[in-house]
Amino acid sequence: VQLQASGGGLVQAGGSLRLSCAASGRIFGIDTMGWYRQAPGKQRELVASITSGGTTNYADSVKGRFTISRDNTENTVYLQMASLKPEDTAVYYCSAGRQYSKTYFPSYWGQGTLVTVSS
Repeated sequence: VQLQASGGGLVQAGGSLRLSCAASGRIFGIDTMGWYRQAPGKQRELVASITSGGTTNYADSVKGRFTISRDNTENTVYLQMASLKPEDTAVYYCSAGRQYSKTYFPSYWGQGTLVTVSS
């Protein structure tokens, strides 16, 4: 499975960005896609995930501001980010895997896209 992410960039606080990630290759067995992020000096954290049935999960820090969606026909997942804050600055990684008992287990990773939010 190959994941190609795009859409990062520089935005002012309060602004919006949309990230996209297209999956290709042997995607059989993948039912969940998600976005993680890693800020400098911090651990990678799950931002949001979405199952093939549309069930979503968000980190508390982004609830109400970020929206994850997917197009199953195009094997693409999106992350619409609004009301961005400087603390959202990080490299964002697209991922794909499976969800078991409401827990997401990523197996594949994209290359990462940098989001920088200026104050």
